[in-house]
Amino acid sequence: MPSASDQAQPPGSGPAPVGASGPQAASGPRHVAIIMDGNGRWAKARGMPRTLGHRAGVNALKRTVEAAPDLGLECLTVFGFSTENWRRPVAEVSELMGLVKLYVQTDLARLAREGVRVRILGRREGLPADIRDIVEEAEAKTAHNTRFHLQVAFNYGSRADIVDAARSFALRVEAGEAQASDLDEARFESLLSTAKGPPVDLVVRTSGEQRISNFLLWEAAYAELVFQDILWPDYGPEALAAAIAEFRGRERRFGGVDAVKTASQGAA
Repeated sequence: MPSASDQAQPPGSGPAPVGASGPQAASGPRHVAIIMDGNGRWAKARGMPRTLGHRAGVNALKRTVEAAPDLGLECLTVFGFSTENWRRPVAEVSELMGLVKLYVQTDLARLAREGVRVRILGRREGLPADIRDIVEEAEAKTAHNTRFHLQVAFNYGSRADIVDAARSFALRVEAGEAQASDLDEARFESLLSTAKGPPVDLVVRTSGEQRISNFLLWEAAYAELVFQDILWPDYGPEALAAAIAEFRGRERRFGGVDAVKTASQGAA
C-alpha cells in the first residue's frame, strides 16, 4: 500500500520543513492543529477551580510545542480563545486573558531562542489594549524565525474569519481594485488569517469530544481528524506522537483514487 507521502497532495503542499529529516518528516504531517479541550473537567475531577485547569493547560501547551519539531512538524496551530468564549463568566475570561500574558512572559524568550515563529490568528478588534500589545510583541520578537511555526487562534472563529475574508474582497471590488470574476478558491484562501501557514494535515481534539467547534472550517476541508480521550492538561509529547502515528496509518486521497491500486483491483 502506498504511504501517505505517495498520495496526491493538495494545492499549496510543499517539501518537508527545514530542520526535519528522515521518514517521519517525509510521511508527514507538516501541520497539526489542536483543539485544546478539557481544562475545566480536569480541574473539576480534582476538586479545583476551573482557573487552575487553565493554568495546567498552559504547561501542557509548553510541553507540546517543545516536542512538536522533534516529531517532524513544521507548524502547530492551537485554539486558545474563540469568539464564542466571550460568553463565559467574566472572571474566567479575565483569567484566560491573564494566561496569555503568563505564557508570553515565561516562554517567549525560549521560543525566540529556539527558532519558533509565533503568529496570532483572529480578530484584534475587541481585545484589551494590553493583550494586543502582548500579541504584537510575540509576533515582532519571533518574526525572523524559521525553524518552527506556532499559530495561536485567539479571539478566533472560523465563520468570522471567512466573513472577514469575504468582506475584504468585497471592499476591493467596491474600490475598483478587483472584479468579482477574479475570485477563486486560491484568491479567497489568501485572504484568510491562516494564509501564511502550510496546509492543515491533521486536526486533533482532546477530551473525547468529537466536534470541531468552528475551528479551521475552510482549512480542514481535507485534513485528517483524530479525537483523543485525554484531557488537555494531561497532554504532552506521547499523546501528540500517538495522534501523528494514527495519521501516518491512514491513506489520504484528497477526493481522488490511487490509479495503481484501482487497476490492480480491476485486474483481479
